[in-house]
Amino acid sequence: MDGKRIHQWLLIALLAGLALGVTACAPKADVAPEPQLAATAGSAERADAGPVGAVEEPAVAGGEAEMPAAPAAEDFAAVPEARVDSADAPAEGAVPMPPAGTNPAVIPPDQQFRGPLQAGVIDDNAHFGEYLQYRIDYHKFLDYPVQEVDISERHTIRVTTPDGLPVLGAEVLVYDGQQLVTALRTPATGQVYFFPLAFGRAPASFDVVVQKGQASQRFTLTRESRDAAWPVTLTASPARPPVKLDVLFLVDATGSMGDEIDQLKDNILSISAQIEALPSRPDVRFGLVHYRDRGDEYVVRSADFTGNVQAFQRDLRQVYAAGGGDDPESLNEALHVAISQMSWRVDDTVSLVFLVADAPPHLDYSQDYRYADEMMIAAEFGIKIFPIGSRLDGANAYQQQAEYIFRQLAQATGGKFIFLTYEDTPQSSGEPGTEYSIPEDRYTVEDLDALVVRLVTEELDALSARQQ
Repeated sequence: MDGKRIHQWLLIALLAGLALGVTACAPKADVAPEPQLAATAGSAERADAGPVGAVEEPAVAGGEAEMPAAPAAEDFAAVPEARVDSADAPAEGAVPMPPAGTNPAVIPPDQQFRGPLQAGVIDDNAHFGEYLQYRIDYHKFLDYPVQEVDISERHTIRVTTPDGLPVLGAEVLVYDGQQLVTALRTPATGQVYFFPLAFGRAPASFDVVVQKGQASQRFTLTRESRDAAWPVTLTASPARPPVKLDVLFLVDATGSMGDEIDQLKDNILSISAQIEALPSRPDVRFGLVHYRDRGDEYVVRSADFTGNVQAFQRDLRQVYAAGGGDDPESLNEALHVAISQMSWRVDDTVSLVFLVADAPPHLDYSQDYRYADEMMIAAEFGIKIFPIGSRLDGANAYQQQAEYIFRQLAQATGGKFIFLTYEDTPQSSGEPGTEYSIPEDRYTVEDLDALVVRLVTEELDALSARQQ
């Protein structure tokens, strides 16, 4: 072998030896776990989607992405669900998922879930004259069928302690002679509404007994005024913390709710987390009733009250929209289950129903319950109903019928009517607009979850507010 070729082989061997030496001396890198990508409102990327640089597109059906399984409830209290609004445009303000095996950062309850919705609220008892005019106009110009209850004469009975604090859970028994007309129970505000004409009775006066425990007061309610207030002082103890609080969500799960049910679920999840974290630390339980219509997979399903907010949230996550077919739904039966078949504590308890729906009940079913009866039973139990109307702001007959019925449920039980507002409806005062039959100066617009939490807080705060 000539000298030139020997030189070439020596050079190749030297270079190979250097390469092996560098490789052997290099420190071994620890195998790092693949990163946990942030779950955002606009993307649903997976860390195990494939080789570096390859991102698997989420499977989208009807605008929804199939999401990876959520961490166990014991890992952290409430996990935000990833939402898919666009396959290629991540939304701002998303809450990142914590990496597996690490302790998550504390996320404020009002930031744990996404799905911003805005809403307004109206208290028809606070504007009783306007509400009566709305009812008159409804029957004059529309007159779609409803189960009418005559509330045109109203007597407000307000029960307080000698210190002026509201009495929660006092029984208010109204008699016509020896016959019991109705038995009402005071909510957190200490006041109930008695509507004489709703019972088809017109004596000149009623005997009223107000009692709680060993304390009792009696008075004669006269009917000189069609809107009178009757203060009653009862020697009873005010509510002591922790206050018992039962909150039930009654949800329309028919197909027409498909566009919004996930946003509404996110808001309810946020509401439940915020209520559980209230500084007053109420003894809170959550219940769930969801319904569709006859002929669907089911008519009414329920999950009874639980003090475990994570268990409630798991039940809520299983609800999805389907069925329906026509506009009215089986709200009558669902309302009966919500009021009469759930384990309300009743005594010394703040009891609230939040009805989320976009359609009226069927009024043409035979062998059905009556919403008008159920709302009067709710008042007897001291349960307030807060309907949340979705997409009721059009000229459709069923939408206008639903608004009327939802406002009936709220007014008769001392609740308030909440209505979602939208950017795509006519605007007033620069806010998302509404065509509900509500004067513009009677409501303001705020985030739905913040609004509902505020209403719950007001109920609890009423217990420590002295009445004038």
